[in-house]
Amino acid sequence: MTERRFDGRVVVITGAGRGLGRAYAELLGARGAKVVVNDIGAALAGGGSDAGPAQDVVDAIKAAGGDAVANTDSVATEAGGKAIIEAALDSFGRIDGLIHNAGNVRYGALDEISYGDFRAVIDVHLLGAFHVVRPAFPRMKQAGYGRVVLTGSIGGLYSTHHVVNYAMSKSGMIGLNNIIAIEGAAFGVKSNIILPGAVTRMADGLDISQYPPMGTDLVAPVVGWLTHESCSVSGELLISMGGRIARAFIAETEGLYRPSWTIDEVGDNIDAIRDPWRQWTLHPVEGAGGYFEHMTKSFEMVARGS
Repeated sequence: MTERRFDGRVVVITGAGRGLGRAYAELLGARGAKVVVNDIGAALAGGGSDAGPAQDVVDAIKAAGGDAVANTDSVATEAGGKAIIEAALDSFGRIDGLIHNAGNVRYGALDEISYGDFRAVIDVHLLGAFHVVRPAFPRMKQAGYGRVVLTGSIGGLYSTHHVVNYAMSKSGMIGLNNIIAIEGAAFGVKSNIILPGAVTRMADGLDISQYPPMGTDLVAPVVGWLTHESCSVSGELLISMGGRIARAFIAETEGLYRPSWTIDEVGDNIDAIRDPWRQWTLHPVEGAGGYFEHMTKSFEMVARGS
């Protein structure tokens, strides 16, 4: 089997100074990619800065025979996102791949979280994704090639307590992913979301005593494939946790049609409306195709009156 390599490719990885980002950077660097290692070296909550983590990863990649540069601009601002992409263009003259991995954690119940803690997470995770995608995307379109990997979470699909900022960030990532996939399809640009599960410093404060082995090395190969030119999917969500790889998606039930409804009729028929076994389609409804399929099939149901 031929080893998938990244020779001649330039990949930007945000939050690459530690944890998952570092694993991605070292793997792709070892496979021939020129890597922009972006990390501000902040504490887990996002405060402070330290150029050391990004430079340490660059040194490790170079020591292994690869090529990389460090960047410490923040994804949390428009200017920072632009500077990160320009670092790739200035250093290597192109950008082929973008992995948005940067993140921070600030917990708080919905009725207690401060606006500052809410925005701090939104700014890095969700707006940070837009801040780097926006300047990278036109470059990829112009080149006729690009691979984008955004970082989602099962916390953006199912969620839990005290993480409204994180949950909103990760669910919002789905919309951005769809747009990149739709608008990039004609230009060789693909985008997907990784929903990773690994024990890194992001797990500080959590009870992980019952967790199976969940190293970053189990996630990195999935992200590597999504970043590779052979990646065959776009607009999708892949889960990687403890060695299990799976696909997540959003789907619709068939539902019910009536020419008019009352509140009581909705309540009386809610079980049939929600029935997951009455599936509308065998495939998840995604992307532009899913949008138009949704509209077409809805109109067809109305036309036939059932």
